[in-house]
Amino acid sequence: MNGDPLQKAITVFQAQAITKRYTMGEVNVTALDGVDLDLYQGEFVVLLGPSGSGKSTLLNILGGLDTPTSGSVRYHDHDLSVYDDNALTRYRREHVGFVFQFYNLIPSLTARENIALVTEIAQHPMPAEEALRLVGLEARMDHFPAQLSGGEQQRVAIARAIAKRPEVLLCDEPTGALDVTTGILVLEVIQQINQQLGTTTAVITHNAAIAAMADRVIHLSGGKITRIEHNSQKLRPQEISW
Repeated sequence: MNGDPLQKAITVFQAQAITKRYTMGEVNVTALDGVDLDLYQGEFVVLLGPSGSGKSTLLNILGGLDTPTSGSVRYHDHDLSVYDDNALTRYRREHVGFVFQFYNLIPSLTARENIALVTEIAQHPMPAEEALRLVGLEARMDHFPAQLSGGEQQRVAIARAIAKRPEVLLCDEPTGALDVTTGILVLEVIQQINQQLGTTTAVITHNAAIAAMADRVIHLSGGKITRIEHNSQKLRPQEISW
C-alpha cells in the first residue's frame, strides 16, 4: 500500500457472493462461484490464476463490463449490481480506466488523437500531452500506432486509460503480448501511475513472477478465490525475472 496506511480503511470495491453463470448451448458454465473480495483505495493487486479461473470475469464485473448472475458489487456506496446499461456506461466513463492485452488503438489516429477520444467525453480529463508524458512518450505523441513498437503502443493505451483521471485502473494481461524486457517497462509505468496518482490498480496475469510487485495477490482457481497473500516487501518491476 502506498502513502498513508489509513488508506487501507477506505474500501473502493466490496464484492459479496459473486456468482456468474453462462449457458453455452446445452452446457452451463460457472465462471465465478461465490466470490467475496474487497479492494482498497490506492492499493496494487494482482489477480493470479490459470486460464478459465475466473480472473477476467471478475475484473469485467468490477469494471462494469459485465454483471453478476447473483451477489452484489458495491463501488463506494453505489451498488453496481442493480445498475442498468446506461448507468454502467456512466460508471465506466467516469471512474474506471481499462488496459487490455491488445492495445485497441485506432490506426488512423496519432497517439495524441487516440487519447483525445477519451478526454473529449471525460468529466475532468488531463491533457493528452500530460498523459503521454506520464508514460514517457511525450516525444512520440504525433506518431501513428504503426510507427510505434508494441511496448510503446501499450504505453499509449495506458495513457489513454489514465487521461480521464480514473480512480480505478483495471489491467487484463497487459504484458501478455510483449517480450520480457518490454513487459517490464510497461509494468514500471503501471506501478508509477499507482504510486503517483494513487489509482487503485488491479492486474490480471497468469505470470506468477508479476505477483511480487503487488500489495496483495488474489489467487483464483475454478471460479473461486483460493487464497490471498500480502507482500510485506514488494519488488520493483526491474527486479522481477521470468
